Order: sequence, then C-alpha cells, then structure tokens
Amino acid sequence: MNVDQLRSAVAIALTIFLVILRLDAPRLGAAEYDEPDEWGRRPPFLPRLGWYLTGIALVALVEIVHPDPAHALLLGLGNDRIVSVGAGLGLGLIGGIQAAVFARLRWRRFRLPSPNEYPGAILNSIGTAVVDEAAFRGVLLGLLLAIGVPGTAAILAQALLYVLATRVGATGRQRYTFALTLVLGLAAGWVTVVTGGIGAAVIGHPTTRLAVFMFTGHSGMFAPRGREIEEIERGRLPPPGWRVVDDEE
Repeated sequence: MNVDQLRSAVAIALTIFLVILRLDAPRLGAAEYDEPDEWGRRPPFLPRLGWYLTGIALVALVEIVHPDPAHALLLGLGNDRIVSVGAGLGLGLIGGIQAAVFARLRWRRFRLPSPNEYPGAILNSIGTAVVDEAAFRGVLLGLLLAIGVPGTAAILAQALLYVLATRVGATGRQRYTFALTLVLGLAAGWVTVVTGGIGAAVIGHPTTRLAVFMFTGHSGMFAPRGREIEEIERGRLPPPGWRVVDDEE
C-alpha cells in the first residue's frame, strides 16, 4: 500500500465516523432533532454545538488527509463556481417554495418562529448541511462513482443511506420529514454530480432547512395533528358562539 492509498483509507475511516455522528444526532438534539420537548425546552446548547463542531472537524480532516478531495471525493465547489452558485440558489428556491406550500396546507398559515430562535436555527442549518453534504454527497457519492457505480445508481444509493442514517423513516416519524429528506438527498446528489462538487448542495441544503424552520417553526420533526401548542390551546376553548358562565353569576 502506497502513501496515497493509505491516505484514502484514512479518509474512508473518517467518513465512517461522520456517518456514526449523523446516527447520533437524535441523542444530542442536532439537525432535524433540534426540537423543544413537551414542556417547550430545547436540547442543551453545548452538546448540539459539539455535534456541529465535531462534524466540521471531521470534514476538515478528510480534506487534509485525502490526496485529491476536490475531485475524487467531490468536496470542491464544482467545475464552474458561477454555475454551482446558481444551481445552489435554484435548489434553495425550490426548497423554500415547498416549505411555504407545506405550511399553508398543514396549518393554513405560516408558523413564524420568534426572533430569538433564529441564531440557533442558522447554526443548525449550516452545521447540518456541511456534515451531510460532505459525508453523503461528497465522500460517499464520490467513492461510489470512483469504483464504477453508474451515476443514477450512486445518487440513489447515497440518498437511501442518508435516509437510514438520519432515522427519519423510523416508526412515528412524520411522512413529510421522510419525503423531504429523501428528495433532498436525491436532488443534492444530482446537482453534485452535474456540477462536479458539493458547492451547490451546500448552498441549497441550508437554505431549504432554514425555510422549513421559518415557515413551520420546526427544524423538521413536526408534532402530530392536534399536538401543536396553538392546537392544544384551541382545544381548551369553548366552541364558537359559546360563552363560559362563571359559577358566581
């Protein structure tokens, strides 16, 4: 084994750690699991911050260790930066539109979050996108293409592995989150292959996540129908036209 082969093997090992880190997102309250509990408390900040920093550090190590990360692992911006940026903005625009449509269909309105939640949402969107795109649309997709897997099959394979790693298909998860994760994996994979790098996906992915947060008030894990805070409060009110009569009247 020569030096380049050894460096490639180490990069693959680091990628396995990235996938394991993604599997651990629910426990640390990161990515789409950055949701408040039934008492309205969000996951502790430091474990979430540690998840993002660990993921970004592993990505940086892969870039340093692998002999040709930009081409062999698709970790570069792409063959043409302008095309990559345009494709990323287009992907983000489509992601934002679908988030707005979903919110209107689900709640008949946009559930805009409070302003103090935006810093955490921005960190969550960017941190999750960097980890996901580097691990799945970068290293994993690049390796599949390098060993001769056809482009369409490689895109489908990494998207399915992405869905499994994010656990959005587990029992009790929302179908919208599952569908969004699968479609995002396929779209980001396709645009990565077309542009020759993950630059477009790294732009479109966080834009989509932030749009979902802005229009729905959630990072991705939505409460079942009837369990949102406003729905619970509405259920405690008397039917329209009724008046509560105090016992003293």
